[in-house]
Amino acid sequence: MIIRFRNNRLKKQYTNYKEAQRAFGANVARKYIERINIFVFAKDIAELIKLPGLRCHQLKGNRVGQWAIKLTGFYRLIFTLEGERLEIVCIEEVSKHYGD
Repeated sequence: MIIRFRNNRLKKQYTNYKEAQRAFGANVARKYIERINIFVFAKDIAELIKLPGLRCHQLKGNRVGQWAIKLTGFYRLIFTLEGERLEIVCIEEVSKHYGD
């Protein structure tokens, strides 16, 4: 899969652990980078759905068209799929799913 980022901040947090750690904390930062690395090696979304620890699923409501995978208990990585065969992943945001 090809990885894109909604903005340069998200890309910098992927390429620089200290930036991710500053933004999300150590545990979420580590998972953020690990999960994006999984995207790099996945051939399609079906492969991601089959991985049990990711809890990869489509979102509903005002987030139709977006997908999520689990980072930690409360945090998830939101992404969209692009391309004819959904081979391009666009990282949209890291979200604290259940609020504070």
